Amino acid sequence: MKTVCRFTLALLLIVFFYSDSSSAADLANIEVSPKGDIQTLQLAKIKVQEIKANNPEAEGTIRVTLRKGVYHLNEALLLGPEDGGSEKIQVVYEGHPGEKAIISGGLAISGWKETKKDGKRLWVAELPDDFRAKVFREFYVNGDRAEQARLPEEGLYYFTEVIDVSGEDKWSNGSLGAKFVEGDIRDFKNLNDVEIVAYTRWIESRQRIESVDLDSNTVTFDRRSTFRLEDTRKRDRFGRYYLENVWEGLDQPGEWYHDFQEGKIYYLPRVGEKISDSILEIPCVEQLVRVIGSENEPVRNLTFNNLVFERAEWTYPEGDAGSVQAAFETPGAVYFENALESGLEHCVVREVGDYGVEIGKGCSDCFVNASVVQDLGAGGIKLGHGSTKSTVADCTIERGSRIYASGVGVWVGNSGHNAVIHNEVRDFFYTGISVGWSWGYGPSDAVDNNISFNHIHQIGQGLISDMGGIYTLGIAEGTQLSHNLIHDVSSYSYGGWGIYPDEGSTHILVEDNVVYRTKTGGFHQHYGKENTIRNNIFAFAVEQQLQRSREEDHKSFDFVNNIVYFDQGTLLGSTWKNDQWFMDKNVYWNPDPSKIDFKGQSLEEWRKRGHDKNSIVVDPLFVDIERDDYRLKPDSPALEIGFNPIDLSQVGPRVRSGLY
Repeated sequence: MKTVCRFTLALLLIVFFYSDSSSAADLANIEVSPKGDIQTLQLAKIKVQEIKANNPEAEGTIRVTLRKGVYHLNEALLLGPEDGGSEKIQVVYEGHPGEKAIISGGLAISGWKETKKDGKRLWVAELPDDFRAKVFREFYVNGDRAEQARLPEEGLYYFTEVIDVSGEDKWSNGSLGAKFVEGDIRDFKNLNDVEIVAYTRWIESRQRIESVDLDSNTVTFDRRSTFRLEDTRKRDRFGRYYLENVWEGLDQPGEWYHDFQEGKIYYLPRVGEKISDSILEIPCVEQLVRVIGSENEPVRNLTFNNLVFERAEWTYPEGDAGSVQAAFETPGAVYFENALESGLEHCVVREVGDYGVEIGKGCSDCFVNASVVQDLGAGGIKLGHGSTKSTVADCTIERGSRIYASGVGVWVGNSGHNAVIHNEVRDFFYTGISVGWSWGYGPSDAVDNNISFNHIHQIGQGLISDMGGIYTLGIAEGTQLSHNLIHDVSSYSYGGWGIYPDEGSTHILVEDNVVYRTKTGGFHQHYGKENTIRNNIFAFAVEQQLQRSREEDHKSFDFVNNIVYFDQGTLLGSTWKNDQWFMDKNVYWNPDPSKIDFKGQSLEEWRKRGHDKNSIVVDPLFVDIERDDYRLKPDSPALEIGFNPIDLSQVGPRVRSGLY
């Protein structure tokens, strides 16, 4: 039962609701409903401002409770310091328990008509004026992401040569055109509306077709690709690509096409779909919520709870083909800047063409807890440059990289003192969790980061290269990677590693992790300084189990009390020449012991160089490797040389992620 208290005109006739179920600390409860007195978020935020202004000395919580329904936005909801809390007041936007309140940037397209294409049913509609020639890559039918028409239908084409107008043969210089296999690119309808999505190294690059010469099988792009469109570091073949938004490729149910010239959208319906009972939407906002304070006046104590955020899409500026790594320029659909003690709890952020959530510059003690972030054009959650003391905990972060393949599950930029703990990160085409972003040994703020108890899997999936389940960069004093379960990391060519300290990674503790089924190694350090790799299990990499690349004149790492188990590939990959590392008390095993060597040396020869003097070559006796159970049996010989059993019972979310 709810009691309605009506203030007098002296209190500006502000109406707010007190709920018997609310705590005594509740200052006000503003109810928002599609059919109520307050129907919009804009009006709700005005009410919050009025309550704060008229109760300057009050303490407690102002609750904005959204009842069941869809709250459509035609621009991002902007919340500033006046909309947040204070040291004494907390502001909470929340969905009513047991009801689904959705904040949506979706724009329903109406006026659909049925026609035919190649004998198949086809729906067509006029786009609103603002979207007729606007680039968008997301289209949802009854809540499901539809696929933009493409060629080839499956797999990828290959370029046969690249055109570098600058004349500089450098991998980081983009290409302005390329040669293709005859027939792969044709004189398509609306040729300039076709987008080439190319993959090279660790990124994707998107550029429209400028022109095609069918006599020489040459295509020219409307912008330079981000990197030179070669396939691998050895440049033994050229970039892979597919064509998107191709009229001739519109031939499978669930596909759509945008005709920029006519300002129309076409959709080839799935079996059973009818225009009369279908909801067909495109995103009409770049971001859903922007919480923006200033250095002198941050937003304080603002929480979103038990809400769904969906349908937004950001696109790169004209002339820009993409980011140099991790699609890091792509913002979060829910964005915080100069905010303190603010964030999301038990929310769902889904079906966006951006990152899901971003905690940006000037933020401290912010959080994304017990939330689901899924179906993402780029990555999941960003902790950006200039933020600190953020927490990402008990979240499910899944199905990302759908537009920008290099999107990362959790991206921690030049940001320190964060905790990324007890999450499940799965189904991304690039790295699971990325931490650091200061290349080499220069100054870095990415220190004291805790990356622990995360379940990271189905990473890479063979699309691009140079990735890790967990990836680090730069000096990272006090950072620990602990009790993470990482498996099924697969790159296209090189670089499908489990734990990957890249350039300059320094003073990182890697301890009590279990890593298995990777393509190029459970552990790889490109170059870094004095890292500690202790009490981990690395199993079943395909090519090599452990990899060390650049030689430097200081110790790379201590590798102690680890178990390495493999049945294919080699034990050690890349460069192990200068002895600037320490390895001891490890267990190495291959069911065929003759396959175990140390860069061509026997264990005895290896020991003469000072390595692994107390290590053993023996079966560690896992409980059941066929079922990926890497617990140790009680009589495991690993226990005798100091290996401590790894307890993974707390890996992943400890509470139910998402709505309650």
